[in-house]
Amino acid sequence: MAVKTFLDSGVLISAWQGDTARQMKALTILSDPQRVFVCSPFVKLELLPKATYFRNQDELKFYHEYFDFVVSEWIDDLPLLYEEGVKVGCRFGLKAMDALQIAAALLASCDEFVTTERPTSPFSRVVGVPVLTIY
Repeated sequence: MAVKTFLDSGVLISAWQGDTARQMKALTILSDPQRVFVCSPFVKLELLPKATYFRNQDELKFYHEYFDFVVSEWIDDLPLLYEEGVKVGCRFGLKAMDALQIAAALLASCDEFVTTERPTSPFSRVVGVPVLTIY
């Protein structure tokens, strides 16, 4: 059975340009055939503007390939995502974007949420989806 996985934007940044150890962890997760990937429009918002502004075409291509060919499910009901994000943020003490990403993972019933945040970050308080860190 496939592991339904939500990748925080830091994982994709690490896969593209991370230090060797973190990059290898990110690429291993991305290439795992037992995983299916879930995403939200907010991951695009975190990744695409800067790469676009600095005209990093190879980086943009990497992200677009992930969004267009790897992601199998989009959580893009923005009003629902916002409402759940507020609840999640208040419940676990998360910053806005982190709350929206966890809310998306919960709405999708993900098996795992992967982040580059420290194991002691507020993500450690999240209940309802296991958080894996590649910090």
